[in-house]
Amino acid sequence: MFDISLRPLKDKLFDPCCSYVPASIKPLHVTIFAFLFGLLSCYFAATKPTSVSLSLLFWALNRALDCLDGALARHRGTTSDLGGFLDLLGDFTIYSLLPIAIARGSAPTDPGTFMAIAALEATFHVNNFILFYLAAVTEKAVSEQREGDAKGKDKKKELTSVMMRPALVEGMESGLIFTAMLGFPDSIRELSWTMSGLVAFGIIQRSAWAIGALQ
Repeated sequence: MFDISLRPLKDKLFDPCCSYVPASIKPLHVTIFAFLFGLLSCYFAATKPTSVSLSLLFWALNRALDCLDGALARHRGTTSDLGGFLDLLGDFTIYSLLPIAIARGSAPTDPGTFMAIAALEATFHVNNFILFYLAAVTEKAVSEQREGDAKGKDKKKELTSVMMRPALVEGMESGLIFTAMLGFPDSIRELSWTMSGLVAFGIIQRSAWAIGALQ
């Protein structure tokens, strides 16, 4: 919900750091280390007894490097579709694994907890479908515009507006909830149901906007 408004603050924090990164370290290297730190956070969250401090430490490193890789690529003028793809792939993988890992570490035999995790993962799945479908249709509209199709140009404008609509849960909110899960693993069931509800509300929001734009 606040990702767009907080973007200038994030850039202000991480852009100055780029000057201190050695030239031998590429944005892709930062992306890979972010992913590895995310996996380590999942590992320590899944161990029993749960190592809260270590899982939080590696999660914080994952989040910091996830901000730094894009800032570094923009600073050096080396942004690429491949970099964006790998960045998102790593994020989606960690986001999917983290709740499961926490449940494994804190309540490995509680069916109620894993029901909450299943509901959360389902809302992730549906939300991601909406985002990527809109992205695909927007790209189609852009191609039509390039071919001089006036109708496609109008549609592109509408879909871009829809695709950029903020939802109740975006990157910042997800990060805060995942941090709470790691910090309070015994509350994973309640936090998962809460996040499921918030993501579901966002699905309804974006679906309503998409239906209006696609008619």
